[in-house]
Amino acid sequence: MKGNPITARMIPSIFTLSNLLFGFLALILVNENNYTLAAAMILGSVLMDSLDGKVARRLSVSSDFGKELDSLSDLVSFGVAPAILTYQAILQPLQPGFIRYIGLTIAAVFALCGACRLARFNMLNITTHFVGVPITFAGGFLALLMLFRTILPWYVYLVVMAFLAFLMVSTFKVAKLGK
Repeated sequence: MKGNPITARMIPSIFTLSNLLFGFLALILVNENNYTLAAAMILGSVLMDSLDGKVARRLSVSSDFGKELDSLSDLVSFGVAPAILTYQAILQPLQPGFIRYIGLTIAAVFALCGACRLARFNMLNITTHFVGVPITFAGGFLALLMLFRTILPWYVYLVVMAFLAFLMVSTFKVAKLGK
């Protein structure tokens, strides 16, 4: 069979696209009210996101394309999906009123701060540390909290989501682990 086989340059992008696929599936599962499996998909995205960078460095095939694809995937998997999951599972069921709209606002701010965090990361090109908490941590932590949604009160999610949004756009130096 003729054609272009998968090259080493493509392998990290397969992990990145898997990250995006898991984020997409998380959104579909939220729509189907399957919150636990949606959280698991986001946690699966965390795994794929950690592997794409490791594989790219191991194969020495890092590229600008891969960096941009990774950021787009991260926005869906760790910005939009956790925000919608948290809103739909925890905040939307609250009685219509002020708190529910505050929850919607904080969920939107979380996703927007994640987008700003990723844009800043792409522009700075700092290799020694992160500036602000990485969106992967913030989204993964929200997904992890979802596994405790029957134990934790609703306001914990509101406070944590607002705090994580702030930390993503903060200028705190965060050590890079696993380098």
